[in-house]
Amino acid sequence: MRGNAMAFTTSVPLDARHPPTVRSIHAQLRQDLVTLRLRPTQRLSENELALRFGTSRAPVREALIRLADEGFIEIQPQRGSFVTRISLGAMRRARFVREAIEISVVRKAATEGLAAPFRASLDQAMAEQEKARDDAEGFTVADDAFHRTLVEGIGITQLWAVLEREKAQFDRVRFLSLPHTTPVDVLVDQHRAIVNAIDKRDADAAEAAIRAHMSEVLKITQKLTERYPDLILDDA
Repeated sequence: MRGNAMAFTTSVPLDARHPPTVRSIHAQLRQDLVTLRLRPTQRLSENELALRFGTSRAPVREALIRLADEGFIEIQPQRGSFVTRISLGAMRRARFVREAIEISVVRKAATEGLAAPFRASLDQAMAEQEKARDDAEGFTVADDAFHRTLVEGIGITQLWAVLEREKAQFDRVRFLSLPHTTPVDVLVDQHRAIVNAIDKRDADAAEAAIRAHMSEVLKITQKLTERYPDLILDDA
């Protein structure tokens, strides 16, 4: 597995002029959860997290509440906060929502076209994915950049916040599958198919390509469940 849970530090923020906010604490903990540095069943201490981020417990508590709303952690009264196992049921629901939104996104992009800066950003994201083929965390960052660029390219940036909120369990499964269960080349080729369809202004082909891409995760869930029964809850 990819290492043990991360150790908390007691250091103060690197820049005391910009103390951590609920948003920044939430973003860092979310990344730690997606990349499994914080592992399922692990207990999270508000005191230890406050020391780690050099802040009071209040913003930490608010960040944990947001993570609980996303399904990353479970807050148990009188016991504390615990990292949840990856829920296949939640992953499938997230995939359904994500597919519905992204089909609309790529169809709009193919119908109306993408401005040159967004089109260039898609190429850059795919290049970054290829460079990060052996770096699961780097690949997921580039993958998010690709999909976020599509959303921003059609001028409805608020959709990304919806997608990010919905895809929590999806992200953990995706990270766990890289790079051995899901070959990176397959994912990059699927991205190229999406972009090629958009370039050709072929909305039907763009929809077919994004459907194939969103279905990729379904091919590997059973294999991952068998390999990591301590991490995944098969409640689909």
